[in-house]
Amino acid sequence: MRFLSPGFLFALLALAIPIIIHLFNFRKFKKVYFSNVRFLKSVQIQTSSRQHLKDRLILASRLLALSFLVFAFSRPYIPNSSDKNAYQSQVVSIFIDNSYSMEAVNKEGTLLDEAKRRAKEIASAYSLNDKFQLLTNDFEGRFQRLLNYDEFQRAVDEVQISAANRDLSQIIRRQEDVFLGEPNARKTVYVISDFQENILPQSSVQADSAVLVRLVRLKANSQPNISIDSVWFVSAIHKPGDSEQLVVRLRNNSDEEAENIPIKVTLNRQQKAIGSLTIQPRTTSTDTLSFSGLKAGWQEGEIVITDFPVVFDDRFYFSFKVQPSIPLLIINGGLENEYLNSVYKSDLFFNVTNVNSGSINYSGLGNYPLVILNELAEISDGLIQQLKEYVSRGGSLMVFPELQSNQEGLKSLLQALRTDLPLEIVNAETKVTAINLQHPVFKGVFENIPQKLDLPVAKKYLRYTIQNNTTRQSVLDFPGRMTFFSDYRMGKGKIYLSAVPLNPETSNFARHSVFVPIMYQTALLSLQDQNLYHKLNKDQIVELPKLTLSSNQTLKLRRDKFEAIPDLRQNENASQIYIADQIRQTGNYQLLKNDSLLAILSFNDPGPESDLSYAGDRTIEAKFPGHKIDLITPAAGSMQGAVKAINQGTPLWKLCIILSLLFLAVEIFLIRFYKKSQTKAIKLE
Repeated sequence: MRFLSPGFLFALLALAIPIIIHLFNFRKFKKVYFSNVRFLKSVQIQTSSRQHLKDRLILASRLLALSFLVFAFSRPYIPNSSDKNAYQSQVVSIFIDNSYSMEAVNKEGTLLDEAKRRAKEIASAYSLNDKFQLLTNDFEGRFQRLLNYDEFQRAVDEVQISAANRDLSQIIRRQEDVFLGEPNARKTVYVISDFQENILPQSSVQADSAVLVRLVRLKANSQPNISIDSVWFVSAIHKPGDSEQLVVRLRNNSDEEAENIPIKVTLNRQQKAIGSLTIQPRTTSTDTLSFSGLKAGWQEGEIVITDFPVVFDDRFYFSFKVQPSIPLLIINGGLENEYLNSVYKSDLFFNVTNVNSGSINYSGLGNYPLVILNELAEISDGLIQQLKEYVSRGGSLMVFPELQSNQEGLKSLLQALRTDLPLEIVNAETKVTAINLQHPVFKGVFENIPQKLDLPVAKKYLRYTIQNNTTRQSVLDFPGRMTFFSDYRMGKGKIYLSAVPLNPETSNFARHSVFVPIMYQTALLSLQDQNLYHKLNKDQIVELPKLTLSSNQTLKLRRDKFEAIPDLRQNENASQIYIADQIRQTGNYQLLKNDSLLAILSFNDPGPESDLSYAGDRTIEAKFPGHKIDLITPAAGSMQGAVKAINQGTPLWKLCIILSLLFLAVEIFLIRFYKKSQTKAIKLE
């Protein structure tokens, strides 16, 4: 047993006072004379012995009452075996889980409100001289310092729900960082959370052995939850006025079937489609919603479902761009090709530019998603270098060879692009024997796959090598897997390689039925895929096509009244926007260069918070191998006393007060009732 205030033990010297009083009886006696004192003498002896017993019992009760009163002021306690330094200066870090799942409710209200109240109760269990740190999922820099009691109370009131979420390893590492400046203090961390399964890290938590870890579990009422898992378009190409098909996937995170969950799709704040889904327990289900009538430009999308009482994941944001047109560049070695012009100029969606090989604007190549080389006899080193950079940055290049020259320029280009190389010119009629109907250029072309499809025939063609180290994907092949029309990848770009030029003297390809869909689809596929949305705290880097900023231009992210300046980093092929922790709320954000709209970026919750499954005690303890932790489930009422009991061990001052009052009651009993029984005994004599 130990004492919190041992100085009060000096008050035990006051025990001498009742002892002195009992040793020296200051009462004055009056003598009474009797004629025969023999009988009275025997009574006096018997009464005197009983009186001494009574006095000693009263003395003992007074001493014990006074002793336990002194002990109570000295605050005795039985220390825990692990808390040898329980009353040295203390530094306490308290983490409040403010993730979306803390919006769940129990009989105390929302879990976040209870967590804030529990944090205050924990702090009140410590001395006013102790220091505190408040930590949330946001990991704000302003809280990476120690606060006094009043500052901590005010900081707790400011905690709000956040889209961020961390695992236990990240939380405890962050809490331990604040202890580095207090090497001699007793260190304790508290984690107040509902302990969803996603809070547990994949590996074990490495906690400092000198740090006490206490996990406070809050329990929510059991409730079902439906969340929006993901969305995507059936086609990645968006044209003005075209019909769009949006696929919405919902997830049932409960063990009960969810029936007729309503879905609403809005674009630019106008409702475009509605639907509903029935989802089996612990599964996903998709619904395809159709709409049309979109104009060119960026579209701000939002999907809303109705799912009470958990509503934090009932909205999902996405954005995409409807292209007004696709600019195409055709570099001709001679005259313009009538077949290319007829395919692309018949559709206003394609904006075709024809140039001669001697008048190419190299700096403007990046403005064209697709560049077509039409029978170039000679290809300069400068053009080869520019085309290589163009493809690596995401451009698409289509090559139709010229069969009159020695192919040295083409060979140098294809070596730089790491494709198959020209081998020889073949003057023999050869028919295409294989078509890859699984290739993206044929997606949606055939309603039914034909059994015997008539394929192009070449009279004269360029034979290429078949190298194993290329990224070749065939579209149309000659016998023996020889290339007729093939697709290659380099960096983010594509190369389409043809074995024949587009003229009727060499083949019937330009007049064949597969020519139009191949040309049409390759142009559409040249548009780089857009990310419909990004995940908060996961996609902290957003990659965009190469941006060019002058010295006085800046980028801004804006949503309603919120505005932030992201960090822009340029690499060889693209621009990277570093979001970090600037974006904390889900929604659609405009990316502006000065006041010019560059893109709309959509951010959504990462997703794991929607699954309201909680980790068990044994599972949590298994994440702390070799480290003793305290798992606390607060009871009704304040947990201040429970924390004090853990800190101090077992306090005994209340027991001392009770014993002191008990012995005072014994003293009163002896004084009042013991005397009456003695008097009755004398009368019997």
